Amino acid sequence: MKALFWPVCCAGLLSLCSCGPRVARVESVDIVPRPVTVEASDGAFDLTRSTKICLLSDDTMLLRSADFFNGLLQPSLGRALKVETGACADSDAIRVELGDLAPEAYEISIRPEGVRIVGGSPAGVYYAFQTIRQLLPEPVLRGEKAGVVELPVVEIADQPYFAYRGGMLDVGRHFFSVDDVKEFIDILAMHKINRFHWHLTQDQGWRIEIKKYPELTRVGAFRDRCDLDPAAPNDSVPYGGFYTQDEAREIVRYAADRFITVIPEIEMPGHAMAALAAYPSLGCLGEGYEVPSVWGVKEDVFCAGNDSTFRLLEDVLTEVIDLFPSEYIHIGGDECPKVRWKACPKCQKRIRDEKLKDEFELQSYFVQRMEKFLNGKGRKIIGWDEILEGGLSKTATVMSWRGSAGGIEAAKSGNHVIMAPNTHCYLDYYPTRDLENEPRGIGGFLPIEMVYALDPHEGLNAHEREYILGVQGNLWTEFIAELDHAEYMLLPRLAAIAEVGWSYDRKDYPDFYRRMASLRKQYDINGYDYGKHMFAADSAATAPAGR
Repeated sequence: MKALFWPVCCAGLLSLCSCGPRVARVESVDIVPRPVTVEASDGAFDLTRSTKICLLSDDTMLLRSADFFNGLLQPSLGRALKVETGACADSDAIRVELGDLAPEAYEISIRPEGVRIVGGSPAGVYYAFQTIRQLLPEPVLRGEKAGVVELPVVEIADQPYFAYRGGMLDVGRHFFSVDDVKEFIDILAMHKINRFHWHLTQDQGWRIEIKKYPELTRVGAFRDRCDLDPAAPNDSVPYGGFYTQDEAREIVRYAADRFITVIPEIEMPGHAMAALAAYPSLGCLGEGYEVPSVWGVKEDVFCAGNDSTFRLLEDVLTEVIDLFPSEYIHIGGDECPKVRWKACPKCQKRIRDEKLKDEFELQSYFVQRMEKFLNGKGRKIIGWDEILEGGLSKTATVMSWRGSAGGIEAAKSGNHVIMAPNTHCYLDYYPTRDLENEPRGIGGFLPIEMVYALDPHEGLNAHEREYILGVQGNLWTEFIAELDHAEYMLLPRLAAIAEVGWSYDRKDYPDFYRRMASLRKQYDINGYDYGKHMFAADSAATAPAGR
């Protein structure tokens, strides 16, 4: 029996430490987006299977962050770390607590004896774990077996500059599955993006189930081919798809678990062809509509003189509000030609009855009528910068896309603004000039340096800057039909958007370029099909100095 004791005992001890090797800490602490302060020291904390996560608050939302971190570690350690609520020993523990910090702020203290995380809210705690994710050694992130995982000794204090940091996915031009949307959300979360703008309706497809109006998806969610390029041959294969209300709720929950708010967009009064194909009476002509199979701005829009238009849209928004708990509902408002309104007796009567000056004021009437309805439901609107035309209420938020001019005008007028100018934030533009080797795109040229150069406060004084809520990167999908193509256009440029939003007051492109080597490992490990051009040997030579 004595001869067997040592091997059995040893086997038990090895099982306790998972029988894996010691995995050395990362060589340097490089975090994207850039924290407020980072103070690294020699030494490491040894994280093992016996390490506990201690939640010093009974806020159940903290469990989301613990589960997220365990999901990163479990493949390597062989099991999840034990999570306890309440006081625990200071040593060999990751102590998590809420403190007197800004809502999304966090502090991380990693010392040889243990780890302490303080968040201003559960969201702050989640961002702290996202930061620690970038401190995990690459073999651990790949799921290679480990007995001891070294975390570098470091003190980090951090908080975002802007409260709104968004990413938009257009599912109207091309439909993306629920799993694809979840992966898009995961990418946003990795970059500490906290708003998912879901562009759900478009001329080329209506993507959200509305119970009261089933034709919106039965007819409006499908077209006669996938490829929207006018030069492409017609493949005559019906294309489309939509999200059921249960699937929409699933996406909202999935995003909320990552502290991301989903903002739905229902386009009006333009980009309405899919809806008109389903319910022709809503258009000025009343007939002859079909879901377009090519992209572009269409002359047919919702009829602003028809009361049934507003009844349907109010019914639609009532169901949308029930699905999405977000403070904001995006109502589009962009690219609305006035040709049909000028020739429509009902629209002209509306102009006379409401004592409006012209069709631009008719659009303002349309927007403000829908805004009043949403305000009555406890919600606020966001609209593209065209909603400025013809007049705008002070409670509407402007998303500036035609450059920054609309956002500057809105801020000077006292309206809140989200900066998403095509000059810096349109991620469907080509990232390089090497068009022969780029996947097909809509045009334009937007290298990552230009994305990073975005200045949301440009042209504004100190008071006017208070109206800038934040920034957003937009991924339009006229030519993007697959997730790998979407990832390529999104990454790594989304990291630049994220750093503008989170670290605006401490931007430094050469330093960002250096730190991106760390985030690139995350892209590789997750199998993202990102653009490698930023990491070419000569990229650093072209990087602009300073901000």
